[in-house]
Amino acid sequence: MQFQQLQYFVAVAETRHFTRAAEAVHVAQPSLSQQIRALERELGADLFLRARGNITLTDAGEALLPLARRILADADTARHEVQELVQLRGGRVRLGATPSLCTGLLPDVLRAFHDRYPGIRLMIEEGGSHDLVRLLARGALDLALVVLPLPSPSPALTTVELLREDLVVVSSPDAPAPGGTGRRTVRVADLESEPLVMFRHGYDLRELTVAACRAEGFEPDFAVEGGEMDAVLGFVRAGLGVAVVPRMVATRSGRGLRVTPLARPGLHRTIALAHRSDVAPPRAARELQRMLLER
Repeated sequence: MQFQQLQYFVAVAETRHFTRAAEAVHVAQPSLSQQIRALERELGADLFLRARGNITLTDAGEALLPLARRILADADTARHEVQELVQLRGGRVRLGATPSLCTGLLPDVLRAFHDRYPGIRLMIEEGGSHDLVRLLARGALDLALVVLPLPSPSPALTTVELLREDLVVVSSPDAPAPGGTGRRTVRVADLESEPLVMFRHGYDLRELTVAACRAEGFEPDFAVEGGEMDAVLGFVRAGLGVAVVPRMVATRSGRGLRVTPLARPGLHRTIALAHRSDVAPPRAARELQRMLLER
């Protein structure tokens, strides 16, 4: 049973005339009649009673007509939805990002994307780079913003470097300035005497900060640990300790915080946009990718 045959059958059923039906579907009348006969042979039943000047449906035709109309309607809906997606009027984008990027980088970019493509649903998954890599590999995400280098071994991913971001130290304005009053910068070594508010395990920022402290020859002292970004910033505002966070986060969420740059060479992290190498991202995801790269 072919889709075209159902179109011809419905046209004849609605016009009760083979010639007018052929004109309605823009096909020669002999071709239409031939396809109707082929459909009847496949179904093993006549669909029309053909009397001179009088075309009526058989019982088989009456049974097929609502089903055929439904199939044609569903096909039209599918065609419309695909066209909506192709023209970026509908669809979804599944984007993974670390919590710090959800706080610092994404709000402005996602706002611009939503303004341009309001019909596309944005589905955001927050997590550490390790978790996001696993979700990409399973096909649960279209794109992910991850911190380089990726965990090894990792699935085959294509990554494009997006930005290199400075890290800064945030503290409560009510607490003594880290490194001493009047200092415009703070060294990593100065953090040895500071209680740190530390992220949970699996956070890239946790691993980077701890590694930097150990490179200076000391183990950091955690006043509080285990929080997400918002919790860490809240604990710092409350005066529980200092934290090392991305500059974008400090800029966007710096109200009630003292922000102190790290002395050269400082600490940095490299953010990349990743997707699976074996599957091209959907059209809507590719458009978001373009906007992120051009930001």
